[in-house]
Amino acid sequence: MMIPGVLSYLVLTLLLLPSHAAGFEARGDLSAQGFLFLENGAWPHQEKQFASVAGNLQLHHEAADNFQFTVDAFYRIDSEDRERTHGDLRLAEVLYFTDNWEITFGLGRVFWGATEFVHLVDIINQTDQVEAPDGEEKLGQPMVHLTVPRDWGVIEAFVLTWFRERTFPGEKGRVRTPLPVDADQTQYESGAEEHHTDLAMRYSTILGDVADFGIYYFNGTARDPVLLFSQDNSGTPVLYPYYEQIGQIGLDLQMVAGEWLFKAEAYYRSGQSRSYGATTFGFEYTLVGIADTMMDLGLIGEYVYDDRDDGWLPTIYENDLMAGLRLAVNDMDDSNILLGAIRDIPSGSTTIAVEASRRIGESVRLNLDASFFVNMDSQDPAFSFARDDFIKLEILYYW
Repeated sequence: MMIPGVLSYLVLTLLLLPSHAAGFEARGDLSAQGFLFLENGAWPHQEKQFASVAGNLQLHHEAADNFQFTVDAFYRIDSEDRERTHGDLRLAEVLYFTDNWEITFGLGRVFWGATEFVHLVDIINQTDQVEAPDGEEKLGQPMVHLTVPRDWGVIEAFVLTWFRERTFPGEKGRVRTPLPVDADQTQYESGAEEHHTDLAMRYSTILGDVADFGIYYFNGTARDPVLLFSQDNSGTPVLYPYYEQIGQIGLDLQMVAGEWLFKAEAYYRSGQSRSYGATTFGFEYTLVGIADTMMDLGLIGEYVYDDRDDGWLPTIYENDLMAGLRLAVNDMDDSNILLGAIRDIPSGSTTIAVEASRRIGESVRLNLDASFFVNMDSQDPAFSFARDDFIKLEILYYW
């Protein structure tokens, strides 16, 4: 990715600062990760075992009481998928703030959403698909971000000055589309291509001390591309991304009522052939101190609906029911487990996922993720994952 000159200067300045400089903090982590797939891949050249190593460096400097720099740089080397050997500046931003407003510029990350399984309204940052098949990891987005807090809510304005293309697994990658995606053939609806300036505004507030509510409007390049058929230079069939111009209004709500937590997200989008809407909503109920222990157990139920027709901009989440269990052990090692299942109601296709994490000592964390694709229907957009059941083990060392 091209880094604007001012950001390059910022990164170099922070790297040259001594670690003991006043107001300067440096930390990071190194990780080793292994994937074990339970079946041979559905496509040629796919292996059953992947391994990778990654590093993350975070730098923060308070140049003045109201002037700060932050950098978060990441790089991974993968044994099999060359598209997964990649790096990113997830953060490289300058923050200036007063009592009445604050502004950041540079590469930033912003999360919008409330529900557990699907984040429909999260649109500012592009998805780093090779880093997390479930879409949870995001790329740094060049932006200018103005925040104005008031007693009646918070107004935010975004000028997004450079579009980031979504990453996709390569030919040897697993949990991918039936044909590999050739990013070299990427096309845009806008003649400005990745130089198109996107705009967004958001209002958020707290309702009655029990609910967080947000509503926004986004105008610019869609983060999720349409994948179209083509051929590469050797005549092999491939897909290529086509990014359209859209307008989208979205809202999110999260409300607390005793042990209950109610969540909802919804958006309405125009610009992609025809306008459409999507929504997800649900609850989480927490059983505190189960079996007279320190452990808490959360019961999660959610539903997602998308009114796009079959065969037109297909989506994995069109009419799905989700259920999950979240166990927080509340021990000294911050142990936790999340078990979830997503079932497509019309077809019965089901995805079961497990996430578990535990700290070992002061500087090491062990993470275990697993996904299993059960009874996948051939008409389901996720059918290409049917043979990609996997277990992922990761160990991180923090410094």
